[in-house]
Amino acid sequence: MDPIRIERALLSVSDKTGIVDLAAALAAKGVELVSTGGTATALRDAGLTVRDVSDLTGFPEMMDGRVKTLHPMVHGGLLAVRDDPAHAAAMENHGIGAIDLVVVNLYPFAATVAKGAERNEIIENIDIGGPSMVRSAAKNHAFVAIVTDPADYDAIARGETTLDERKKLAAKAFAATATYDSMIASWFAFADQGERFPQTLPLILNRSGDELRYGENPHQAAAFYAATGPATRGIGQARQVQGKALSYNNLNDADAALELIAEFRTADPTCVIVKHANPCGVATARTLAEAYEAAFACDTVSAFGGVIAVNRPLDAATAQAITGIFTEVVVAPDADAEAVALFAAKKNLRLLLTGELPDPRRSGLAAKSIAGGWLIQSRDNGSIDENALRVVTKRQPTSQEMADCRFAWTVAKHIKSNAIVYARDGATAGIGAGQMNRLESARIAAWKAKDAADKAGWGEARTTGSAVASDAFFPFADGLLAAVEAGATAVIQPGGSIRDDEVIAAADEAGLAMIFTGMRHFRH
Repeated sequence: MDPIRIERALLSVSDKTGIVDLAAALAAKGVELVSTGGTATALRDAGLTVRDVSDLTGFPEMMDGRVKTLHPMVHGGLLAVRDDPAHAAAMENHGIGAIDLVVVNLYPFAATVAKGAERNEIIENIDIGGPSMVRSAAKNHAFVAIVTDPADYDAIARGETTLDERKKLAAKAFAATATYDSMIASWFAFADQGERFPQTLPLILNRSGDELRYGENPHQAAAFYAATGPATRGIGQARQVQGKALSYNNLNDADAALELIAEFRTADPTCVIVKHANPCGVATARTLAEAYEAAFACDTVSAFGGVIAVNRPLDAATAQAITGIFTEVVVAPDADAEAVALFAAKKNLRLLLTGELPDPRRSGLAAKSIAGGWLIQSRDNGSIDENALRVVTKRQPTSQEMADCRFAWTVAKHIKSNAIVYARDGATAGIGAGQMNRLESARIAAWKAKDAADKAGWGEARTTGSAVASDAFFPFADGLLAAVEAGATAVIQPGGSIRDDEVIAAADEAGLAMIFTGMRHFRH
């Protein structure tokens, strides 16, 4: 039985790309072509002989094309088990001819939504007959080939298919209909009904490229699946200009860098350096090169083998500075020819160009797998309203302290909790991340600042006269006092501890200015 020669093919596509060439190749092999509506017209215009589905079914297309292929003459020809005597008898008794190949791609639902169409137009672009034919043909893949992707046209143009080919095509077809139904379900839940967490959450993910070399560790397998949709913009959609394939950890770190640099997309030139998904240096300056140098100075050790992101197109001066040490990945909106040429000499460095940076305030969901399920939450797109900031100490912050507080607060949002960030003059001075208590984070950040000063030969650590941000409240005054000891003069934190009065009193006694945001940014 295998391979099966294609005697009759049903072609009904929304995207006409390549369909005429395929039909011509099949016709040259003696395949009878059956088609519908616009596809039939396109094939006839190309000089091909085509039989209308309405001729096959004995019924005209009706109801504005809603009903044309939903008929036993079509689905009987798709679903019949050819070597089952009862099925064969039913086909003969009812004059049902076998269909050996179905080529279908579905109404452009996602594109219709993306263009901002009205609800009625969106509903009309929900395909019914197409998915029905796809599923019928895929179920009966022992005898029928189903093609849903123009990339597979060449493989079937020879006029016959093998069982292995039909299995692969069937798997691809069911994935296509599942994706299509998921898009529709998502639109109904989120856009049409305004649900935040629907009872069933459809996820639409497509594997991007081959499997990754490995996951976080060499004994783990991994792959990258890109989200789909008109508003999707991120590392998964960036253009890789050069360098070897990205690893799991590269992608994870690059995503962390992009999410943070996006917070500064309208700011002065800014550079972010990330290591193991935590920022180890962030700075804003007059030029990108100066911003890089200031970010690098915060932690010259951790920056080695890190990921760098900038908020402006890369220029030669910045590229030259970056190539001074080994860097895994550089992420930028764009890069000029000189910068690209400089990076080209570093064959292992990956350069990713994102175009416009994503909106840090965008909505969306974040997912984390746990044993037995998934935790789903809305993205942390929270930002502080300047009018909501509350100075709780006797001393008001200076304008520079306020600017440094806001800068440190923005960075702290993207650091694993417990997070402490010292910042001065638009640059991080010391970062403490991921400790089990806030006091240790404050001490580590101060120690790293002192170490940076010693390495650079500065007279004092940049924590002197700095602002310090804490991603959540200080549960005790000890963390605050560690910041005072490091030289901080201003503090920004959410507030909300039962010991707030104690912490405020300690700040007043030390002469600090302290701001409450009313919003925390745990990041686990």
